[in-house]
Amino acid sequence: MKNIYINLLLLISLGFSYGQIDRSNPPVSGPMPSIELGTPIEFQLKNGLRVLMVENKKLPRVTANLLIDNPPFLGSDKNGIYSMTSSILGKGTESISKDVFVEKIDFMGASLSINAGGAFASSISRFFPTVLEMMADGALNPLFSQEEFEKEKAKTIEGIKSNAKSVGQIARRVENVLAFGKDHPNGKYITEESVNNISLDDVKSFYGENYTPNNAYLVIIGDFNPKEVQKSVKNLFSKWKKTKNVSSKKWTDAKESKNLTLNFVDVPNAIQSEVVFQNIVDLNIKDPDYFPVLVANKILGGGPENRLEQQIREVKGYTYVARSSIGSSKYTKSRFRAFTQTRFQVTDSAVVELLNEIKKIRTLNVTSKELSDVKAKYVGNFVLASESPSTIANYALNIKTQGLDKDFYKNYLKNIDNVTIDDIKRVANKYFKLDNGQIIVTGKASELLEKIDNVNFDGKIIPVSYFDNYGNKVEKPKKPEVPSNITANSVLENYIKSIGGKEKLNDVKSLILKYQGEAMGASIISEEKRLNNKLANSTSMNGNIMMKMVVTENEAFVKQGPNKMALPENIQNDMKKSLGIFPELNLLNNPNVKFVGKENVDGKEAYAVEVAGDFISLKYLYDVETGKKIREISTTNMGGQSQVQESVIGDYKNFDGILFPLKKSQSLGPQKIEMTLIDVIINQDFEENDFN
Repeated sequence: MKNIYINLLLLISLGFSYGQIDRSNPPVSGPMPSIELGTPIEFQLKNGLRVLMVENKKLPRVTANLLIDNPPFLGSDKNGIYSMTSSILGKGTESISKDVFVEKIDFMGASLSINAGGAFASSISRFFPTVLEMMADGALNPLFSQEEFEKEKAKTIEGIKSNAKSVGQIARRVENVLAFGKDHPNGKYITEESVNNISLDDVKSFYGENYTPNNAYLVIIGDFNPKEVQKSVKNLFSKWKKTKNVSSKKWTDAKESKNLTLNFVDVPNAIQSEVVFQNIVDLNIKDPDYFPVLVANKILGGGPENRLEQQIREVKGYTYVARSSIGSSKYTKSRFRAFTQTRFQVTDSAVVELLNEIKKIRTLNVTSKELSDVKAKYVGNFVLASESPSTIANYALNIKTQGLDKDFYKNYLKNIDNVTIDDIKRVANKYFKLDNGQIIVTGKASELLEKIDNVNFDGKIIPVSYFDNYGNKVEKPKKPEVPSNITANSVLENYIKSIGGKEKLNDVKSLILKYQGEAMGASIISEEKRLNNKLANSTSMNGNIMMKMVVTENEAFVKQGPNKMALPENIQNDMKKSLGIFPELNLLNNPNVKFVGKENVDGKEAYAVEVAGDFISLKYLYDVETGKKIREISTTNMGGQSQVQESVIGDYKNFDGILFPLKKSQSLGPQKIEMTLIDVIINQDFEENDFN
């Protein structure tokens, strides 16, 4: 029930915020502004380091951006060496300990980061000489200690383990492998095994071979004295040794699919589907098609008003976000992607709608209004971004590293404005390759197999292939066999028996459960009070009640402080299905309850029972062996937005002859909270205001 509470608050707040913005009247386009980036002072050191300095007196700040423009690295049995090297850099130098290094940066209110591809520093002008010196020291004289290496290695492996079941992480990994292959720089991925193959000596060798001034650029922008900074750069970076040969192993370019295919990845713990269409593109920022492609992608899926979102979210109500993107690179081929996340029930329909919108922009002209609206947005976004010194630094770097004309960004908006309706259709056909693309659906096989096997587009069933979590082709997953005598009622009755039995549960006339956890350094208390026909759920932070939800047979509302908001009638009806001191007692023989099969949950077989609703759907998972509940999942759909919350339940303990779970793990935004049962109170009289 706590899941529903969180879902509703998130969705209501999102809906309220969204509703306050009038998107019916886009801004009127004015004359294209001219962006003056400034003429850089350029010089090159004997070791090859190229330096660009641009004075900008708007603020008393300076930024320095060091880029080592090496080609991408091939995949190997030591994938992760780049990130391991990055994690050690910036953790002290040969002359300054890690703690002193960090303290000095903090004292100056500066920022400094160093990684295997360069460094970034920013500070107020009077501290910049010191910060630049520390940047050079940290980048060129790093402290490679075994202790720090082991610490960062352990963190990396822990991160891999914690993301092992992340549906998003799995989806992105398989998409890259299917597009590029495992031996391509864009298709490689890190595993626990590959990290364990890396030694400190490997990191030192990698740094020595690749952290080199041969292909390096240093861009300094802000309020500084050019002569003094130029002198400092020469003093600090001239001793940086040039490497004879920078690693530049070759790879085989990714190949296009011969036809449209659908590829499915089974992730049993998924609570919604990840849907992606992708195809390979060969696009460079210098390409004449670059600006038309930017505009075409923006219209299709590059923002909240795009076609994908309007159709899939607003018209169909399948999702909250639908987007597209297209990459460009001077070293490798890139991808066009159109993507969304959606409920299992409409995954096949979402795939078709995604394809329909790609087909539409390839075959029908965009409207003049669509084109002019997108151009107007580009003006605002580009001008706003150009106010940032770091953006200007990136522009300066791009001009050098991409071989652009010196007026590329000065003429950027002019080139956007020159894009025509005919250009949009032309580049959409060239780069949004509907007939040579891959659809990748990542989700739960038990929910999706029948749907994805019958996706029909343009009168044809799309052929399906199946892959594991690492992009290896596998056989079609089999749905778990379930005995014919298993029903929703038998699962619920087995659960009731496992925690105490009907007779014992029916003796309970009131119940209070208190769970405690920590989030963001604060103590969280979740208290649930239940009568057979009433529920009150409150959340406190450091002793202060933050929110409260009440559901009775007559009403349902949320409360924050003195503010009380009644929930819509249809939502109230869905929430009332969870009333009851032990909701499973009330769910017996309920026509909305359905047994939906057997699932694998963390290596355990579990029976799944669903409670369908118009806005809120619930799913309970019960351990086949013990009968106990091990998961609660709620999906709330409102205004085209979908929110899923999952609670992991376990470690049952006996209280007066009834078993209650001691542990509950649930998500609060991006953070997972571990909650522990601290109090169970049975058959205590409630006060009337407990449900007000």
